[in-house]
Amino acid sequence: MERHLFLELFGYGASALIAVSLMMSSLKRLRIINLIGASCFACYGLLIQAYPVAVLNSMIVCVNIYHLRRMLRAKQFYNLLEVKPDSDFLAHFLEFYGAEIRRIIPDFAFRPGAGQVAIFILRDCTPVGVFLAEHKTPEQLEVLLDFVIPRYRNLHIGRFLFIEQADIFRRHGIKEIIIHPRTREFGAYLWEVGFEPINARLGTFRIWVAK
Repeated sequence: MERHLFLELFGYGASALIAVSLMMSSLKRLRIINLIGASCFACYGLLIQAYPVAVLNSMIVCVNIYHLRRMLRAKQFYNLLEVKPDSDFLAHFLEFYGAEIRRIIPDFAFRPGAGQVAIFILRDCTPVGVFLAEHKTPEQLEVLLDFVIPRYRNLHIGRFLFIEQADIFRRHGIKEIIIHPRTREFGAYLWEVGFEPINARLGTFRIWVAK
């Protein structure tokens, strides 16, 4: 491959990384991808002897490193808040994020009723997600909605809810939680959290919360 063509493709690749970074809903992911893209652009600038391009993108790399270090050092406090299924705030939260919820679960419609469990996931006392489920048996919950707003979606929240804070379910006498993931990606997420597939045809996963 000619050097000129290689440099041109390398520059396009760096541009693509910068563009992709700006599409990330997660600020941390945006910083990481932007850091990689800016690093590539800095190298590209050096290779074609466009030193202003190299200097500018080196500065962007430093800015991204600075903010990533702050993110990694910052302490994030998560906790749970159980509410009644007919809570006005719960209804407002579901309405506010209704479009995003329907994008994931098009036929979702929450109808508060007896035998349901509603839990907010809080980060630094700010609601970032909600868990809704109903009793199928006294010891089994079926998940209606496990939703986290886009910028906070990560594996840690799932493990926090289902593993670290499983006592919140045990207090209800729950031993098993079942869920029907709508996408392959969500199924992979459940596997990482600790769920196990129990019905391949129906796409059902479960996790045991009983000690």
